[in-house]
Amino acid sequence: MADDDTFVMDGLSPEIQAMMGVYALYWKLEESIDALSTEPDLTHPECHMLIKLDRPKRMGVLARDMLAAPSTITATADALESAGYLTRQRDPEDRRAWLLVLTEQGEQTRQMIATEAGEMFRRASGLDAHETAQFAQLARKIRDNILKTGIPEGLKK
Repeated sequence: MADDDTFVMDGLSPEIQAMMGVYALYWKLEESIDALSTEPDLTHPECHMLIKLDRPKRMGVLARDMLAAPSTITATADALESAGYLTRQRDPEDRRAWLLVLTEQGEQTRQMIATEAGEMFRRASGLDAHETAQFAQLARKIRDNILKTGIPEGLKK
């Protein structure tokens, strides 16, 4: 540690510095997410599903978006449906398929989670709006490349 208690990364490559920053941000956000106040308490997968349901989606599309197994999506959707956060509706484009659709309670909870998550990110990252937009663009590029080159084993579970 330096005199001002800031970790000095002199001599480390930009790649290593980026990896260390992403790792620290991940753990800080995990800690903050654990403190997220949802009523009643929602699990991480349930919060993730609510965020991903920005519009009605088929379960297969949602599984791909969430990098999750279809069985995980079914269990999470079942829990959210029993709690009144979403409903299943027939897909008008293919009556054999089902769409997951947020209820009013689900929409309100989704908005609350999104607002709190945005505030958490700003506090944890220390980035301003312009820097956040740049980071988001780079993070999307990284995510797209990872999905294109193969989902990591840890995300398949």
